[in-house]
Amino acid sequence: MKYLFDGKRPSIDPTAIVAPTAVISGAVTIGRRAYISFGAVILGDESPVTIGEQAIIRENVVIRASRQHPVRVGDYVLVGARSALYGCTIEDEAFLATGVTVFHGAHVGRGAEVRINGVVHVNTMLPAVTTVPIGWVAVGNPADVLPPSEHDRIWAIQEALNFPQTAYGVERGLDGHVSMREVTEHAIPSRTSLVWQELRD
Repeated sequence: MKYLFDGKRPSIDPTAIVAPTAVISGAVTIGRRAYISFGAVILGDESPVTIGEQAIIRENVVIRASRQHPVRVGDYVLVGARSALYGCTIEDEAFLATGVTVFHGAHVGRGAEVRINGVVHVNTMLPAVTTVPIGWVAVGNPADVLPPSEHDRIWAIQEALNFPQTAYGVERGLDGHVSMREVTEHAIPSRTSLVWQELRD
């Protein structure tokens, strides 16, 4: 299903294949010979999403741009089922396995590999041809790649990357906590533009 959102219309190359249950909304550009599988949701409602040539987006992947962070998925990229990409850049020929999450402002370099359930955190720069092992976390610029058991080391880097400010424009309080009232206020698009119009082929 394709949707016009706030005047923004998807652009899909005629050689691309989009499964009938995929949802494509807003300023989404899908390149030559790309394949978008069943249940994928690609939202360019707030800023553009670009999917490159012969990129493969597997089942139930979520790709969502935010106001400050467009998404670019390069050429010859494979994004595994149940992965989630938020406001990030994935360079050409990268491989993201099943269940990978890449957050706002992150950059996955050319030919990098993020294995099953790996995480590339907010504002993290993963160099080209780098591997994130199964379930591990890449964090920082340049990225440190750490096992999830190293929570204290991950947090020591992650705190300065400022997830709430990057993702939602909300600062932490002096006590380190984030107001979820503010987060949820910022997370909803402008209510005046919440109109989707289904596009028929």
